[in-house]
Amino acid sequence: MTTTATLNWNVLALWQRLQPVLPGLAIEVVARTDSTNTQLLERARRAGGDPAIQGTTPQGRRQGDAQPCLLVAEQQTRGRGSQGRIWHSAAGASLTFSLAMALSPPSWSGLSLAVGLAIADALDPPSDPSPRIGLKWPNDLLLLDRPGRGRKLGGILIETVAVGQRRMAIIGIGLNVKPLALGDLDWGYACLEERWPELDAPAALAQVVPAVVQAVQRFEAAGLGPFLTGYARRDALAGLEVTTSMAEAAEGVADGIDDEGALWIRTPGGRYRLVSGKVGLRRMPGDGESAETTTC
Repeated sequence: MTTTATLNWNVLALWQRLQPVLPGLAIEVVARTDSTNTQLLERARRAGGDPAIQGTTPQGRRQGDAQPCLLVAEQQTRGRGSQGRIWHSAAGASLTFSLAMALSPPSWSGLSLAVGLAIADALDPPSDPSPRIGLKWPNDLLLLDRPGRGRKLGGILIETVAVGQRRMAIIGIGLNVKPLALGDLDWGYACLEERWPELDAPAALAQVVPAVVQAVQRFEAAGLGPFLTGYARRDALAGLEVTTSMAEAAEGVADGIDDEGALWIRTPGGRYRLVSGKVGLRRMPGDGESAETTTC
């Protein structure tokens, strides 16, 4: 374990929980870096594509290997979100980390959806009668103010790099923990403190990471299928009128996801699969007269 951070992350306890299911895991916590995803991608590339390359012991920082690694940064200076967007963070107000794992799933489609569901369920147990965290396809978590409407609580960015016969998945996660003054955001700003004031960034990390590891391993073994029911319960777009970048379904109603993670769009002319691209959500009555366009 390595730490140069200012908060108490209790890294040893987390490492002891994860080591049995992720042998060889290293956990590093730093006060500041450009992007945890970028750092882990560069390390995997420096391994030369050889998964046999071993890193240091868990007590040392790794520079280039294909073993599992959890890298946490109290602040990212060049954090990245989907569609090339900037992910804003501040020490103490944000939780930003990346998890590197070598995987060989039958299909990579839908991994971000499985990860999103794992995070939501870890913070907001599905035993509660109604979800407080919704999932916006394909990689956002929303704090729900009412059904179908919420503000952005977190996001997921998954990137991969070849490592021998497998690929290393770099799973980047950002969660807003405390209020942070930002400019206009498509979906507004939400933070854990609004609903779970007892969770600071280290406590949220300890709560979320074991669930993410379990979900990724389950996804590798069985794909997205086991997550579909849970995702449907939290689907923040289901039944809402949307616009998309797909010519055949420029307007329609979001109609759930399939077992490969594609978003179904129902239109008067038929039902279409959106694998990637832009999705716009129209405002509901009471939200204002103009339409709001957002991208996934």
